[in-house]
Amino acid sequence: MIVAGCDIGSLTAKAVIMKDNTIIGYSVIKGKAKPEDSANDVMSNLLEKTHLTMDQISYVVGTGYGRNKIPFVNTTISEITCHGKGAQWIMPTVRTVIDIGGQDCKVVKLDNKGNIVKFSTNDKCAAGTGRFLEVMSNVLGVSLDELGIISEQATDPINLASTCTVWAQAEVIRYLNMKKPIPDIAAAINYAMANRVAILANQVTVEKDVCMSGGVAKNKGVVAELERLLGVKIKRLKYDPQIVGAIGAAILAREKIMGDKQL
Repeated sequence: MIVAGCDIGSLTAKAVIMKDNTIIGYSVIKGKAKPEDSANDVMSNLLEKTHLTMDQISYVVGTGYGRNKIPFVNTTISEITCHGKGAQWIMPTVRTVIDIGGQDCKVVKLDNKGNIVKFSTNDKCAAGTGRFLEVMSNVLGVSLDELGIISEQATDPINLASTCTVWAQAEVIRYLNMKKPIPDIAAAINYAMANRVAILANQVTVEKDVCMSGGVAKNKGVVAELERLLGVKIKRLKYDPQIVGAIGAAILAREKIMGDKQL
């Protein structure tokens, strides 16, 4: 049985193909202006990698903010459900998932079967999202991947008075004009991000084990600050954290087929 999950976010598009209960391939690409173009491109890329055709895929579940624009899915499921399902499939002991996407942040609390017990989300402000880090890294002139690494070199981290993306951006520019060291500014940016997410996480009462999904999970600075603020060790997943939602979508596709067969 071959199934697929396709996760169309605001910044990236992800797709995963599974055979039975094994991942046989995945793809992550930068998103296009139109979600349907992102979906077609990421799936075409993955099909080429796995030497498969769409006709060979039994069922596809779409997720992410652009899920309703994916032309080839059988059904769509919310990213909250998909990230919870994907994270617990990768690591069965996970009870709290912190997913930081390009335009929102979600903290999901799970039971031992992967069902959602409680969740909290921030989708009305860029602070606490991947967009916040994207804006700040552009101002500093570094890549998103470098932002976390550079912050480890900080010797005298500064404080940002505001977590609002617009005002924080103005502060960062001011500190650059004051010739403050970039590592110290980067550390402040990562702390501001982590602090906003920690406030959200505390609303659901974080329970171990904790993991992160989404591209921000690759930022060592944010992860380290979150661990300190929440007082927990964040478990690293063995798969790319950006594909967790797509994995969950693929698993749900498989469950859908198995459920239909039992009817």
